[in-house]
Amino acid sequence: MKTHLRTIVISDLHLGTSGSKAKQVTNFLKQHTCDKLILNGDIIDGWQLKKYGAWKRKHTRFFKTVLKMMEDHDTQVIYLRGNHDDFLDQVLPVKVGGFSIQRDYILKSSGRRYYVTHGDIFDSVTSQLKWIAQLGDVGYTFLLWVNKLYNNYRTSRGLPYYSLSQKVKAKVKSAVSYISDFETQLVELARVKQCDGIICGHIHQPAIKQYGEVLYLNSGDWVESLSELEDDEKDDLRALEEQLELVRVLKQVG
Repeated sequence: MKTHLRTIVISDLHLGTSGSKAKQVTNFLKQHTCDKLILNGDIIDGWQLKKYGAWKRKHTRFFKTVLKMMEDHDTQVIYLRGNHDDFLDQVLPVKVGGFSIQRDYILKSSGRRYYVTHGDIFDSVTSQLKWIAQLGDVGYTFLLWVNKLYNNYRTSRGLPYYSLSQKVKAKVKSAVSYISDFETQLVELARVKQCDGIICGHIHQPAIKQYGEVLYLNSGDWVESLSELEDDEKDDLRALEEQLELVRVLKQVG
């Protein structure tokens, strides 16, 4: 029995890279139906595909699953451009039937408005100094490679998955400061857009926080945290701050 939701938000799949958990996210979608599926940026990693990435069958299966959701359940799909799939700049905005590609989106839920954007808009390194960002991407990829080897060892010992890369980021003071600044800037953007909340991805840090009257939601990623945002039919996204019973974030699938 599949679980039906009003809206599912996923981001940062980085399809085309070895670190992408394409099988896990595809299995997740197969277990659910939804009225609206928001792919909030960095779904395809164009940066690494240009260099040393590889497109595999499991990456294609993800999009086949999305198309099947559209065909079988009339799911509306909104693909928002991220920094790693910036090649979409050449075609957006575009809409074909129930599938659209655009830069941002206003999600309305039970009378409330949520501004949905990947989040790289406030990352000056990514938007203005791309060569520095790509250099950092190499380091991050190496860290994920080490993480994979470490977890292969843990699996052989019967130990659970451990995100070494997440632990490193949590210990680096500059990374913690960057995440805090990122959140407050995105909240300000929501205020400017006259929205009740902000939904983003980009920094691979799933979170749900209240900043005054604005709710900050980050859908995380499908490289490390394997998380998403869900909005069911009982109420609206804002109910999460009270009971975490309507929107589930930080859901561990892998």
